[in-house]
Amino acid sequence: MAFDIDMIKSVYSKLPKRVEAARKATGKPLTLSEKILYSHLTEGDPSKPYQRGESYVDFEPDRIACQDATAQMALLQFMQAGKDKVAVPTTVHCDHLIQAKIGAAADLQNAINTSNEVFNFLESVSNKYGIGFWKPGAGIIHQVVLENYAFPGGMMIGTDSHTVNAGGLGMVAVGVGGADAVDVMAGMPWELKFPKLIGVKLTGKMNGWTSSKDVILKVAGILTVKGGTGAIVEYFGDGAKSLS
Repeated sequence: MAFDIDMIKSVYSKLPKRVEAARKATGKPLTLSEKILYSHLTEGDPSKPYQRGESYVDFEPDRIACQDATAQMALLQFMQAGKDKVAVPTTVHCDHLIQAKIGAAADLQNAINTSNEVFNFLESVSNKYGIGFWKPGAGIIHQVVLENYAFPGGMMIGTDSHTVNAGGLGMVAVGVGGADAVDVMAGMPWELKFPKLIGVKLTGKMNGWTSSKDVILKVAGILTVKGGTGAIVEYFGDGAKSLS
């Protein structure tokens, strides 16, 4: 299911020119992440190189996703911005206030009984400001985003740590705080320290009952949380070709 196809076409129409400008500005070949980062600069065509992990840069994400726990304050803040509509395609997903205890039907009903006022508020605000609304029971945010909104070469932010799941389709997708999301909703740039890049060269191929997740967990264990903060991890090499 393709949403916002015109927005995606617009991103792709600018991509080749901006990537070529970035190559000239940096004077070197670019990784996939760098191509996406440099093609989403607020300034448009890149004119200078940015230092990884040092330079503060303004980006223009293609879309935003919010979950019901963090969206409450984010939407309250957006309502104070005086805008008639969000500047960037945005969705709200009601999944975090549903606790898994008994079974799908009972847990969903319990969440509605407990948090109905929150769900009604989020739906009402979403309808008013042109925000896509995924009601309770419609799915888990990071999987819904992957299946419906992620696309290769795009950039998105989400008020949920699992936003990076969209990276499975070749997106730069980053979890942010509600205030960052509100800035972009209101038409302001997203300020970020230019990400560091960690390259992982994979050789050979996996066997047995292993999957890409095992590789990710191994790398996460080596890097630790501190080692991966502020960085994008990219996998390359012959071994990467055997991954789904």
